[in-house]
Formats: sequence, C-alpha cells, structure tokens
Amino acid sequence: MKTFKPDAWLPTTKKEVELRGWDYVDVILFSGDAYVDHPSFGAAVIGRILEAEGLRVAIVPQPDWRGDYRDFRKLGAPRLFFGVSAGAMDSMINHYTANKRLRSDDAYTPDRRAGMRPDYPSIVYTKILKELYPDIPVVLGSIEASLRRLTHYDYWQDKLRPGILADSPADLLIYGMGEKPIRELVRRLQAGESFHSIKDIRQTVYLSDKAELQPGDIELYSHEECLRDKLKQAKNFKHIEEESNKYNASRILQAVGKKTIVVNPPFPPMTEEELDASFDLPYTRLPHPKYKGKIIPAFEMIKFSVNVHRGCFGGCAFCTISAHQGKFISSRSKESILKEVKAITEMPGFKGYLSDLGGPSANMYRMKGKDEKICSQCKKPSCIFPVVCKNLNADHTPLLEIYKAVDSLPEIKRSFIGSGVRYDLLLHRYTDEDLNRSAQTYTEELIARHVSGRLKVAPEHTQDEVLKQMRKPSFQLFGQFKKIFDKVNQRQGLKQQLIPYFISSHPGCTETDMAELAVLTKGLHFQLEQVQDFTPTPMTLATEMYYTGYHPYTLEKIFTARSKEQKLAQRQFFFWYKPEFRRQITQALQKLGRKDLINKLFGR
Repeated sequence: MKTFKPDAWLPTTKKEVELRGWDYVDVILFSGDAYVDHPSFGAAVIGRILEAEGLRVAIVPQPDWRGDYRDFRKLGAPRLFFGVSAGAMDSMINHYTANKRLRSDDAYTPDRRAGMRPDYPSIVYTKILKELYPDIPVVLGSIEASLRRLTHYDYWQDKLRPGILADSPADLLIYGMGEKPIRELVRRLQAGESFHSIKDIRQTVYLSDKAELQPGDIELYSHEECLRDKLKQAKNFKHIEEESNKYNASRILQAVGKKTIVVNPPFPPMTEEELDASFDLPYTRLPHPKYKGKIIPAFEMIKFSVNVHRGCFGGCAFCTISAHQGKFISSRSKESILKEVKAITEMPGFKGYLSDLGGPSANMYRMKGKDEKICSQCKKPSCIFPVVCKNLNADHTPLLEIYKAVDSLPEIKRSFIGSGVRYDLLLHRYTDEDLNRSAQTYTEELIARHVSGRLKVAPEHTQDEVLKQMRKPSFQLFGQFKKIFDKVNQRQGLKQQLIPYFISSHPGCTETDMAELAVLTKGLHFQLEQVQDFTPTPMTLATEMYYTGYHPYTLEKIFTARSKEQKLAQRQFFFWYKPEFRRQITQALQKLGRKDLINKLFGR
C-alpha cells in the first residue's frame, strides 16, 4: 500500500503553506466541495494543472461564508488570481429535491453533513472575495457557472436569470472542462500580459461595457427581451446548443442591461496526449488528511473507478453532459488507463474489484466520425438521434481491448461497468459488418463478465412521443436488449438484474403516457425502483421546453406538468404495484377515460 507525506496534497491552511517554505501563493482556489485529490473532482484537477505550470497553488475547501470570513482571509491575497468553483454539482441540485425540498445530506461533504456550502457559491464566494480584495482578479469555473453562462431558467427561483456574470462580480468565467483555458490564461499572465487585457481565450466568458460585433458573431436576443417574450428565449437556446456542439463555433454575445456578456467559442476536443497529461498528474487519489476518519460519499462511490473518456454524443434533452463536456469524445491511451488502474491497486482497502471502467456513457470510447471533415460541418446535438449517423465509427473493439488489458493485470479480480450503457449503439445494424461483430462481442462480454449483479440502463420512458422529446430511441430497443440480457444470463448460469431508469413529468409527457409506461413495464415484470421526476437544470433542451412551453427547434407548443399536483399524478404510476396507490390510480384512469388500463394493471 502506497503512503503519502502530508505535502503530497495542495496546502489548505496557512500552516501547510509555511511548511512548504512559501512566502506567497500564486493562485488560491475556493471550492464548495471537500478537497479530494482525485481526477474526478474539478478543483483538484485545476489545482494540479496550475501546479504543473510551475505555480504555487493552495485550495480552501468549503469556506465558512458566514461571520467574519476568516476562511477567505487566512491565506491572504494570491499573486495572480483567485479561482472559485461551486463544486462538482450545481449547488441547487445538491441542496434540493425535484419537489424543492431541502435535502438533509451532501455527498461531497465529510460524513454527509448538510449546510457546508451556500446556495449559489459561485455568486456568494465571489462577492466575499471582491469585498475583501477588490483588486485581485477572480476566475469562476465549475458546472454551476458553466451552465449559467447566458440567460437561463432557474427552477428554484422559478424565473429567468441573466448570465451568472451579471450576478457574480468574477472577472472571467471558464466554461466546460477547464484545463486548456486555465493553462493559456496562466501562460499569458506569466508572459507579462495584464489580466484585464486578456479577452480572447477560447472557452471563456466575460462581461463587457461595449463589445464590438465581429464577422461571424451570433447576437442573441437580450436578457430583457427574453424576460418579455418566452419565444425569444426558446430561439436563443437553439443557437446556444448548436454552438456548444460544433467544431468551429461562433462567438456569442448577449446584452444584459447596459452591458454585454461575451462567450468565446470552445477549444477543440482534447487530444489523447492532452487528456493523458491531465489524468497522469500526481494525484494522491485520496481525500485530504484533515478528513481522517470521516466518509465522503461521492469519493467512496468513485474511488475504485476509472474514467476512460470524456464527452457524449447522445444529446439527451434533459442531460447537461454535452453542454459542459461537448459531444466530441476525447479518449485516454491504454497506457494512461493502465497506469491509473495500477495506482488504484495500491490504494487502502482495494480488494481486486474495479467498480467502473467508464465515462459519461460507458461505451463511447474512441468513437468519432469516419470522415472528420463531415463532423466539422455538423451542428446536430446528437450523433445517434433520431438515427445513428452513417459517418459514426461506432467500433467497440478498442474498448474491448481496454477491458482485456485491465483484466489481465494480476491484482485485478474483476472489472465492472458502473456507467450507463447506450444499448442503441449495440443494437443498431451498421453497413460495416465488422462494427456489427464488435457490438455483438461487446454486448456478450459486458453481460457475461462486467456486471456486478445489476446492469444500469436508461430507457427513460416507453412512449414514442415522449421519447422523441427526450431524444431517446424507441422502447422496443430496450425490449430487444432485455431478451439478449436474459439469454446471455441463462447461457452463463448467471442471475443478474437489468435495472432501467425512468423519468416522469418530462416535457411532452402526460398522465396517460405514464399509465401506458406502467402497463408496459408490468408486462416485462419490472417493479420500478430507479425513477425520478424531471428536474429542470440550466442549459438543457428539456428545461427550455419546460420554461418557455415551446420546442426551441420546431417552435411547436409542448405540454409540461408544472404544478406539484400534476407531477404527483404522473409519478404515482411508477408505483402501481404498491397497495396504497391502487385506489387513486384507479380513480385517475377512470377520469382519463382509460378503464381498459385498469384491468391491465390490476387484473390477474
């Protein structure tokens, strides 16, 4: 088992800074999460990237924002800038359920303790830093800021909010995965450029007093126009999503009050070398020693897992992954993956089982366009909806090679796939027979060797109209996959379960759709466990439909369950098998004029 000296982590206190003999710090990072020095935690990644650039970096996890602000003062002012991250999740999703009830725990805090970060840390932390150190620049990052970079609907306030830089006094916002923009920023600062003169770094956002329109720029409807007209907000979103998913994106400008928010286009996807360099930094892969004896659930969940790629080309309407990571896949080399697996085998408590060899979607490793010139012209948000793109090279062979290489290591007993699997990629019939063979081999290998008793898949719904709004494939594919799953289990003598995920109250979904879902899943002998109400999160297609009532691409009106009563009326159909729901479901079906479904649900 590998052991680490205390200075293996980035310093978090004045004492730790002094023990290193430093008389100044270049960058101080403030994070809403506990400090876990692991490549799955954004603040740790940015800290290690800055350290690799030769900087002195400190991190202040979960600072106390009440009282005298001593956590914000304790390390003084950095030489270059402050960095602020709300954490690995949007703080409002972290704090509240879909019913807007306050959660009693926080998975990113030691021992699940609630109340260790404010609502909207991106705004709260930045305001405090600017109050204490008005002249020191603040760089804002993380998924909370990234997905709120332009006018967005905030479900918890139930209103349209301006881009977050209108509320947070940060000087620069980095959206998406931050390694490339933070590196360029630091190199230019080190070369002597002044912070406030740097306006052209890709993947950054800034607030301007007067931004000049340049050829190729996209000017959105202003925040104030969107407040007056929901249709304008819907039209804006189409541009925002398309530019997030293009190789050669345009700069986006949006007026808010007398200022303009300027969103520079994203960097190209990271190359294998760049992604390896990020994952190969000297992480301890462990929580900071100050949390000794405490459990951080988010870390426990991923500590024996490996991320093999980034990005997702699924384009699901309710998902934020492509809005943050992009749709183009960046994959790590086999060498980098194996190096990380070997590091895991030396971790305390490792018993030979890897919990996940995955990514945003488990089976997209190394997938990209056969002709990348076609991809460079494309602005579709999904490569597999409504149909699988003919230009997609969906070869599962490289991933099978990773599984084989990992499983051949003497310290590994089994490697499991904990990430969600896209079964539409596995069941599609490709014109290239090699792709069909690799998909079939992958399916069999996955079910026979890489399921830890339960395999998670996400059909999300059963009804075609709802699935169309979700940008998900037909439920018939799930039925096909279940047959294959059962057949392989039978052949291998296994008793594994398929666990489907479903969503209620998604835009376009009605009570009748939910009743049909109940009947169909009953026919497949499922009593559903993994279910959730749709929660509108900033910068997703589904959230725009929920707020505006229009589909941003067709501008058709879309029905959405919005009231608590409408949502509960849909949700109850998940639990048709529980006696306490039988009476109200029967009454609801009578009211809907669907007595035929009563017998299908409750008849023998």
